[in-house]
Formats: sequence, structure tokens, C-alpha cells
Amino acid sequence: MTDDKIQWKRVAFKKNKVWMATQHDGSPLEKNGNVLIKYQRDQDYEYWVRENSISPVESLESKIHDTTDNSLKGAKKSRSKTVRKAEPEEDISCTDAICVYTDGASSGNPGPSGIGVLFCYENREKEISRYIGIATNNIAELEAIRAGLLEIKNPAIPVKVFTDSSYAYGVLVQGWKAKKNKELVDQIKKITTRFNELTFLKVKGHAGHKGNERADALAVSAIKANTSK
Repeated sequence: MTDDKIQWKRVAFKKNKVWMATQHDGSPLEKNGNVLIKYQRDQDYEYWVRENSISPVESLESKIHDTTDNSLKGAKKSRSKTVRKAEPEEDISCTDAICVYTDGASSGNPGPSGIGVLFCYENREKEISRYIGIATNNIAELEAIRAGLLEIKNPAIPVKVFTDSSYAYGVLVQGWKAKKNKELVDQIKKITTRFNELTFLKVKGHAGHKGNERADALAVSAIKANTSK
């Protein structure tokens, strides 16, 4: 079936909101008991999953609300971590949360690599531009996220982390199994437990997103500053 005959419907899969391919009559695009899904409308990766693993998106929202209500009723002094993904169309504000724009760059893969991080909170900004040596692009992307999270001193403030890396977003948010860089991925996941509320947002790279563009420039400048010596 050609792409112009496919429609995408919002459904729930493994505690995540995803898009499921449907035909014009609304029925799932099915093959051997599997249906086609993807996590973002604009991503290239698509997955065939068991049809019985799909549920209405309302069921996921209901579970989230129930969990929130129960946690409020039995609130304890210890912090509870909320790590979630956010939709591309979600309204993004840096007045009530620390926005952390992260990017990694590699001149070769592997090759000389740098990270860039831009912090925005209320009317304040801070930058990190750091050379990390010879690494792969995936390592640089993860290291930028790790460095950004470690820099935040008050984990009680909500944090929004932006990345244009499908790989980093996949292993940290979507449950992808890290075949490489497992130690770094595990370190980041452990760091996330410090925060009361932590949101990861996937953005398009080199698409005019100001925060992402500045993080990319910081990562590239770190490489140039080191290799020009």
C-alpha cells in the first residue's frame, strides 16, 4: 500500500502514545497479526508490533490520571520521578521549567567530538561548549544530555531536555535496548532519578529550532577550537 493511502491514528503502546497506520475505513493496516506503528509522525523508523499490544489512547491517559491521583493521596516526603516524552506540537515554556537544549557533533564517526548545551530559565541563559575527544556521534549526543543534567543544581525545578537524536531519545525514553554505550545510557538513567519532573522532547535537527541550532553551534565550535590548535 502506498503512503498516500495510509492514515495515522493515535493509539497507546507499552505506556507510550504512538501513531498506528490505518486504512481509509479506519481499520488497522495489518500483516500476519501485526500492525504498523511509529513514535513520531515525521520519523523514518516504523515498527510491526502485535495487534493485541495496541490499546485506545484514552486507556493510557486514564492510567496516568489514576497514578497521579493515587500518588497525591498517599504522598510521601521522598521525591517521585516523572520522565515522559512530549509531543512535537506541545506548547513549550521556559518560564516554569529549565529548558536544556543538547547536541553532540563528531567530525568523523568516530572522530574528534564536542558537545553543546544551552540552558534557558526565565530570563537567564547558560552555555556549555566542550571537547570530549575521539567519540562517535551517538556518544556525543548522550554525553551532551548527561552533562546538561549534571549541571542542574536544583532537581526540584521541572526540567525539559531537548535532543535531535533519534538514538538518544530511543534508548532513554522509548525503551530501545542499548547494544552499545550501555554504561553511558545507564549513567544517564540513574541521573534522571534525581529530578522531580523531567521531560524529554525530540526535535528536528537543522530545522530552524533556535535552541537546537545554538546547541549544535556550541558542539561544533568545541571541535574547531581543539582541532585548530
